[in-house]
Amino acid sequence: MEIKDLLTGRPDCACGMSHGCPIASVVIEENACESLPDLTVGYEHILVVADRNTYAVGGAAVSGQLGVRAADTLIYQTDGVLVPDETALALLRSHLTPQTDLILGIGSGVINDLCKQVSFEAGLPYYIVATAPSMDGYASVGAALILDGMKVTRTAAVPKAIIADVGILRNAPMEMIQAGYGDIIGKYSCLNDWKLSHVVTGEYLCEFVWNATMEAVEKTVRLADGLTRREPQAVRALMEALVAVGILMAYVGNSRPASGSEHHMAHFFEIVGLVRGEEYFPHGVDVCYSAVETARLRERLLNIRDIQTFRYHFNRALYERNIRRIYGSVADEVLQLQDRLGWYQTDRVAVYRERWPEICQVLSEAPSPAGMQALVERIGLSYRHFREFYGDRKINAGLAYAKDLKDRYTVLWMYDDLFR
Repeated sequence: MEIKDLLTGRPDCACGMSHGCPIASVVIEENACESLPDLTVGYEHILVVADRNTYAVGGAAVSGQLGVRAADTLIYQTDGVLVPDETALALLRSHLTPQTDLILGIGSGVINDLCKQVSFEAGLPYYIVATAPSMDGYASVGAALILDGMKVTRTAAVPKAIIADVGILRNAPMEMIQAGYGDIIGKYSCLNDWKLSHVVTGEYLCEFVWNATMEAVEKTVRLADGLTRREPQAVRALMEALVAVGILMAYVGNSRPASGSEHHMAHFFEIVGLVRGEEYFPHGVDVCYSAVETARLRERLLNIRDIQTFRYHFNRALYERNIRRIYGSVADEVLQLQDRLGWYQTDRVAVYRERWPEICQVLSEAPSPAGMQALVERIGLSYRHFREFYGDRKINAGLAYAKDLKDRYTVLWMYDDLFR
């Protein structure tokens, strides 16, 4: 579907929900920043937020269009990766004044999440000027933050406007373009997880949102060659797919259409990296690689010969020991989340035995490991490099314990239930 059609909402969806999206404007084109004077009519005290890199590529264009209405500019001076944590949030809050009437971010993932969260707290509208087609969170309601050392997603609000200048996007670092492609390609995994959860747990599923998300995925697959050449039309189409998926997340009020086992693996690499001071790939790149790993789990599950021989079992002492070994300083938060959910006390194996043919049908609909790896490598990424970068031990730990970071059922839970 076209973005303009998604912005109108779907008030009478067959799923029983009324879907709407309060984003007023999405501008994805060459020289998109020239739309800012019209889009910001009525705002006189705008807080502009960026980091050093994003301000360097978009700051002049934004400032030139806003003039004196850009009342304050916050440029994060962080060396290396800007982390959306308590310190970054506090700095942004400190720049708000009683006169601030709009927050305008220049950037991608982290800047978007910081502006989204603080604007929501303050009851202010925010706009985002995208500097890279790197992730699908521009239009989503969730703000991905690192709080108390944990990766959490806070429900906030969508931006009132998304402005994406194709000239800026196509000159983003290639790793960020690969990340955006990877974030979309990973939907093969998360959409399968959503359908799997619908069968196993009875979780709500909207067929319209599921199908529209898959449409965005299949369009993106065809963009790989053009993206490697930075072709404007390919970059624009990727950005449109990323925004569309964000709107679809807003439709259901959470990230379920766009985030599953592959995202949980990516969050695992990020959290463990922060805790241990180890490097990790950009989020969308990790998502893309991790989708190959989750495909391998589905393949192993499909090779089970007799599900009736499996029984539920859980060793609390061993589980807690492993969580503390892997997550270190944030282990208590992980344990508290799972104790609150009580999922380890739930016998899902009985459900698997009862519904195994239907479950196998769902699992078989996802791409094979070889198919996912081919998609990864079409954009110039190396699956072998991923395996060498993290190593078998860390990857296997992610497959076993990434699920514990979230409150969402995925194939990671099924794999753990049956092969723990």
